[in-house]
Amino acid sequence: MSEYADTVVRVRYAETDQMGMVYYGNYYIYAEVGRVEYMRQHGIDYRQMEIDDDCFIVVAESKCRYRRSARFDDPLRIRTRVTELRKRTVRFAFEIFHHETGELLANGETVHVVCDRNGRPKALPDKYRGFFDVAPASDGTSKE
Repeated sequence: MSEYADTVVRVRYAETDQMGMVYYGNYYIYAEVGRVEYMRQHGIDYRQMEIDDDCFIVVAESKCRYRRSARFDDPLRIRTRVTELRKRTVRFAFEIFHHETGELLANGETVHVVCDRNGRPKALPDKYRGFFDVAPASDGTSKE
């Protein structure tokens, strides 16, 4: 299984601002789409994880570097990987490319704490740990 998951979306008009560029906050929505697709492509049904195991991955930290603006109707490729997996946290890295040109538009990461439905931190159940392929960080190191 690949350590990456790629997902393609197209920018909708509602995601753009008055200048016709994607509003900056929407890049986090694209990151979320990539994260859910990463889990799906790696054999985890996130909805079932919430229902069956009372596990929610809550965003605790995020950052994004904007390199070039996407515009209405641009096809975007969201590449997602896990760079760190600990007992109670998961770190996802994402890159957003223009799907046709390959140009990097934005990149960043989100750190998630595994919580129960009441927001209390808990350990990620062992049955899910094998589904996360920890990819090397951008500096060539890997954190496990």
